[in-house]
Amino acid sequence: MDTSQDRFAQWAPALFVVLWSTGFVGAKFGLPFAEPFTFLFLRYGVVTVILGAILLLWRLPLPRTPAMWGHLAITGLLLHGFYVGGVFVAIAHGMSSGIAALVVGIQPLLTAGVAGPMLGERVSRRQLVGLVLGFAGLALTVSKTFSLGELPVIGLLACVVALLAITFGTVYQKRHVVGVDLRAGAFVQFLATAFVFALLVLAFDTREVEWTPKFLFALGWLCLVLSLGAISLLWRLIQRGAAAKVASLFYLVPPVTAVEGYFLFGESLTWLQMSGIAVTALGVAIINRG
Repeated sequence: MDTSQDRFAQWAPALFVVLWSTGFVGAKFGLPFAEPFTFLFLRYGVVTVILGAILLLWRLPLPRTPAMWGHLAITGLLLHGFYVGGVFVAIAHGMSSGIAALVVGIQPLLTAGVAGPMLGERVSRRQLVGLVLGFAGLALTVSKTFSLGELPVIGLLACVVALLAITFGTVYQKRHVVGVDLRAGAFVQFLATAFVFALLVLAFDTREVEWTPKFLFALGWLCLVLSLGAISLLWRLIQRGAAAKVASLFYLVPPVTAVEGYFLFGESLTWLQMSGIAVTALGVAIINRG
């Protein structure tokens, strides 16, 4: 039995959830000082340069076939471009965090639905119960910021785009991206994403940035902790696990973010939210049991 794989299976999912949840903290710090497309271009541009330097120093080979470059570019645009970009645009256009989290939170259920025909994965009745429980817990967790009001059309559309992107990006990578060094593959993904955001910045943004300490901290955090740390874990989890199981981890992100907000920003944490966190954790445990 490979003990290193056992240890990875034990700590990687929890670490991924914690790291991924801090992305919302980074966005909260950084978005007041730069437009969404400009912020994301800087983030992915910096990460591309860092990974390029790593490839040169360690003399790591890039993917050899044009087909694999295409697969990596597609997954990069889906996971990093349309998903993260969609969430950023939704928040920038006035979408409440509760509605955004709820729309994007449909992802584990949608992934379970498409994993069968696209990957041949079967979702058991027990796992389906866990998926429904997880979504119910997510709804309770974000209920405090759940405000229908007048939903901004652009914000809602951006959330739907983000939902579809993270769903099909996860399944597409599981199916097509195999046998690629994680660092080389991530370099191609971020290079493609940075190029697209450069075009979006030129087309839509004023390109004005306030280089405050808060913005620099947010940019550094998103580059190092999210784009290099959390994305590397997501790669490994997708390679080793069923798509529906990996997707279920995203249920835990809003609850963990709520707890982080309580300790970091003094935000309230109601009994209803704590109940939602417990229900979500139960649902994810049921999905991943065994």
